[in-house]
Amino acid sequence: MSKLYGIIFDVDGVIADTEAVNAKASIKVFADLFGVKNVQRKDFEKGLGRGAEEYVKAAATVHGIKLTDQQVEQATKLRQQYFLKVLEQNPLPAFPGVLELIEAGLEHKDFRVAIATSSTRRKSEAVLRSAKIPYEKMVYITGSDVKNKKPHSELFQKAVEAMALNPADCVVIEDAPNGIEAAQAARCKCIGVTNSQSPDIPGKLAKADLVVNSLTEINLSSLIEIIGIIA
Repeated sequence: MSKLYGIIFDVDGVIADTEAVNAKASIKVFADLFGVKNVQRKDFEKGLGRGAEEYVKAAATVHGIKLTDQQVEQATKLRQQYFLKVLEQNPLPAFPGVLELIEAGLEHKDFRVAIATSSTRRKSEAVLRSAKIPYEKMVYITGSDVKNKKPHSELFQKAVEAMALNPADCVVIEDAPNGIEAAQAARCKCIGVTNSQSPDIPGKLAKADLVVNSLTEINLSSLIEIIGIIA
């Protein structure tokens, strides 16, 4: 039997350029719900990849706002509503190289392909449909399926288990430091993809096994090579 490999894709910032929409929806939430009108995209940075609750709390901390659990729940629900409305009006295409890499993995007998995102199933499905990702053919784990969000390893552990693979034979593709930490905690290899206009992003992803500007820079052979590197 030939050796099997796994590719695990994050969604936000990896599959499609959702971060701008996430920030836009969240900024509107702070204005409409809490009357805070000077929130900026960078205020959410510490919550990237950690789920909607931590994303909202990150900006609240920056602005010195102490939110109750009820307020956080209310904010995340409204944020999802705003996000879905924006996405419905302006569908997001997949980033360059994403569909090609997914299709190559699905077609190769030695590869398994998964989606693993801290986002809710409803929100992430909307993104995947918008980007025309064949997620129904893939292992699909969301924040709705786990108790612990990134940087905890649970999300990626579940994806590895669902593919019935050894974590050391899997590569996670991430765009945020929290995701890289989670991937490595799950004992997977990790590729950091910048997909961002921020000039300091590559440095923040430096702990990944490889950092690329686009998934057009890698292929299945690249992934096998990374998996073969002994830490």
